[in-house]
Amino acid sequence: FKMCPGRVLCKLPCSGEKEVDLAVQSAKAAFKIWSQMSGMERCRVMLEAARIIREQREEIATMETINNGKSIFEARVDIDISWQCLEYYAGLAGSLAGEHIQLPGGNFGYTRREPLGVCVGIGAWNYPFQIACWKAGPALACGNAMVFKPSPFTPVSVVRLAEIFTEAGVPKGLFNVVQGGATTGQFLCHHPDVAKVSFTGSVPTGMKIMEMAAKGIKPVTLELGGKSPLIIFSDCSLDNAVNGALMANFLTQGEVCCNGTRVFVERKILDTFTKEVVKRTQKIKIGDPLLEDTRMGALINKPHLDRVQGFIKQAKEQGAQVLCGGDLYVPDDPKLKNGYYMRPCVLGNCKDDMTCVKEEIFGPVMSILPFDTEEEVLERANATKYGLAGGVFTRDIQKAHRVVAALKAGMCFINNYNASPVELPFGGYKSSGFGRENGRAAIEYYSQLKTVCVEMGDVESVF
Repeated sequence: FKMCPGRVLCKLPCSGEKEVDLAVQSAKAAFKIWSQMSGMERCRVMLEAARIIREQREEIATMETINNGKSIFEARVDIDISWQCLEYYAGLAGSLAGEHIQLPGGNFGYTRREPLGVCVGIGAWNYPFQIACWKAGPALACGNAMVFKPSPFTPVSVVRLAEIFTEAGVPKGLFNVVQGGATTGQFLCHHPDVAKVSFTGSVPTGMKIMEMAAKGIKPVTLELGGKSPLIIFSDCSLDNAVNGALMANFLTQGEVCCNGTRVFVERKILDTFTKEVVKRTQKIKIGDPLLEDTRMGALINKPHLDRVQGFIKQAKEQGAQVLCGGDLYVPDDPKLKNGYYMRPCVLGNCKDDMTCVKEEIFGPVMSILPFDTEEEVLERANATKYGLAGGVFTRDIQKAHRVVAALKAGMCFINNYNASPVELPFGGYKSSGFGRENGRAAIEYYSQLKTVCVEMGDVESVF
């Protein structure tokens, strides 16, 4: 692989209705085999897939960097999280069980946790390989098959994941990949043999997915956008809070749904915090994402870069002050001159009613807003249609727990931000979606309960 900014990496044909049906039927056949295997048998196959990913970490991370544009440093973390996810759900596969309930007269009941069938995963372009593992892990552990559609902007690395599952020993067709955009997604959502849809992406697309799935009474998991608050109290460790703010805004070029892009800073440390954040932001190394010292690569494509630039222009028009960055960046390396690079941006003088504060930018743009009291900042933090994440930095542990309890968000951080341990459930409130990825909670969304009531004597008829 070589970096080719602004040039075509590869071409893939979109999957039409016929290809989608073939993928679903193939997965349906594999499901019959996989669902009858014991949890321990599924565990061994998933552990082998995790082992292959771990062994090929560097190759897959390089592929992901070229696929997406993020730094190789970050891509390696994504791949590590991916194999850890498969290991985690492999461990759970053998422990899935129902329960026995004793009833009067020696009668009893029991529950069985059963798979759903063929599940559809629709991924986003910011974490292509990792999102596919987040969806495939619990789906396969529960005994399901999956047909996965990556974003058309990042079609490559998920194909490698499908190959790895096959190498690990899953039944042929258990994890199928189809390529394409909205039309392909529609074929998947409408297919009568699809049992469930799990989608990661934007709110408008999530609404359409939910509407389509409703016509077939299909359960959905939606992991959608965010405009998450990060609250910095004056009693925080300043260096740690600055680190947290950078992690909350500039990972993967700011293209992260749970980013804490509304940074509320207690007024008494506003100037000190802002000065340090600007200084640190200006030092972020931008450029060739395959170089070891690069910390920010290129945005996903030109239309998205233009969209982010439009938000910054509008912010200035509405009175925000660009404290650093926000302009296009042209690396010294001539082969990178057509890349979609920009300098990470910090906006000051922000107000709650500005577009840059209300709407998800999905780029490396941080908005800093001052606050005076805990009650005030909580009201402002929750004044959004989104509810994916939120964070607080303070040395006062009582205050920390009090604040996260009041935040209307599904994933909260105390004195850190954007940590993604697979053991913890991930998902949002309000327009940020519902259902959960990761943790034991995801098992609930990839399985269904069957109740069995057993009579040990004769039925007493009322007739």
